Order: sequence, then structure tokens, then C-alpha cells
Amino acid sequence: MPEPRTYAEFLKLDLILNAQHRFKGCHDEMLFVVIHQAAELWMKLMLHELAGAMRYIQAGEDLRPAFKMLARVGRIQAQLTQSWDVLATMTPGDFLAFRDALGTSSGFQSHQYREIEFTLGQKNRAMLAMHAGDPMATRRLTAALERPSLYDETLRLLARRGFALPAELIERDWSAPHRPHGAVEQIWLDIYRAPESHWDLYELAEELVDLEDNFQTWRFRHVTTVERIIGSKPGTGGSPGVSYLRKVLEHRFFPELWSMRGAM
Repeated sequence: MPEPRTYAEFLKLDLILNAQHRFKGCHDEMLFVVIHQAAELWMKLMLHELAGAMRYIQAGEDLRPAFKMLARVGRIQAQLTQSWDVLATMTPGDFLAFRDALGTSSGFQSHQYREIEFTLGQKNRAMLAMHAGDPMATRRLTAALERPSLYDETLRLLARRGFALPAELIERDWSAPHRPHGAVEQIWLDIYRAPESHWDLYELAEELVDLEDNFQTWRFRHVTTVERIIGSKPGTGGSPGVSYLRKVLEHRFFPELWSMRGAM
């Protein structure tokens, strides 16, 4: 017999549904809190799926489970992107009614978002400083910073499959971001020109391109939503706001997968 357990007990709804505190009691404060709490839950699942995909890429024998997990990440990203449409119903006046209640807090301090960036390869040790007061976040971020990223593991898989990659791309200081390399671009060109000979690697490459495409769409909607609500003012907690968000749109997680398209 299954153990007696209610829906609310299984989901810990008493904890989840009582975690929305409105410091100012404003109507739209609830919207702001729920959107960001839901985003953190989706990011938790995204990290779970990325970790699973990386394990299958490290094993390198059957990549199909990794494809499923990366595809699921894409669906999560779609949910996160759509959430900006809900937040965009908030006007500047609605936000200003409770903005001071945020104090020094900012989405810029989301350690899960930073861990996703590190996992995808956007490494920056300086970002650890803002989490110095949170030992758990510091441990997680330091681990993500110092281990190979999703793209690093993909390149190591290419090397194990017999492709000639420079040694400095296979064993290096993983806390430094990957730098574009002509040899990597050429390998991807070879795979794309003969996909029937490397079908699983070809499919993996397309999953990575989908992931980055979705991530950039999420980032772009973040920019436009923030600009719609606060304009060009600095973000909460002294964060740079729109200027920083626009700058990160220029970053590529998997640069050779994009540059090689112009070389085909």
C-alpha cells in the first residue's frame, strides 16, 4: 500500500504558499515576489537537468539522455521568457510603490543564475564576492567555477572521439572562460559538413545552439522588461540595471558553433 500522503504534503505547499511576504503590502508586490520565486524554482530544475546532461556527455557512450535533458532546459527557458510578459504588466508607478522595500536586494545576487552562467561557461571569479556572506552559495559557485563547463565537457568528448584538439583546451584552468579557437571551429565545420558520420555530435551541437539561442531570448526579454519598468535608472541594490543587461547580450557561450556558420 502507498504511504498516506496528501498532495499538499508531497509538495510542501505549507512552506511554498506561505513564502510570499509583502513588505509594503502593495498589490503589485505579490506579482514581483511570485515571479522571482517561480524563476528560482525553474532555475533549480535547469541546474538539475544541466548536471544530468553533463554526466552523459562525460560518459560519452549514449548521448540521447543528454539530448532529452537539454531539450527540457529549452522548455524551462521558454517558461522563464514568458514570465517576463507577466511582469511587464507592472507599470513604473506600480513598482515605485514598493521598490524601497527591496533595500539592498537585487536579482543580480541570484546565486542560481550565476551558477547557470558558470555551468554554461561564462566564468568570472569576481562574481563570487557578492556572495561572500552566504557560505552555501559560495561553495556551490566556487565548485561550478572550478570544474569544466558544459562546453568544456563537450570539447573533451570531441577529443575522446579522436578529433585533434590542442592540449590546452583539454586540461586547463577551468575557472577561466573558454577562448575561441580556430581548431575548434574547424572540427565543428567537419562535423556539420558530414553529419551522417558524426550524427550524435551533430545533434549535440544543435542542442547547444538551441540552448544558447533560448538563453539570449530570455536575456533580451529581461532587458526590455526592466527598461519598460525602470528605464535607464540603476537597478535595485546598486546593480547596473539595463546597461549591464545589454552588455551581456554580446556574450557567446559556445562561440565556434556560431562562427563556423559563416565559414560553411
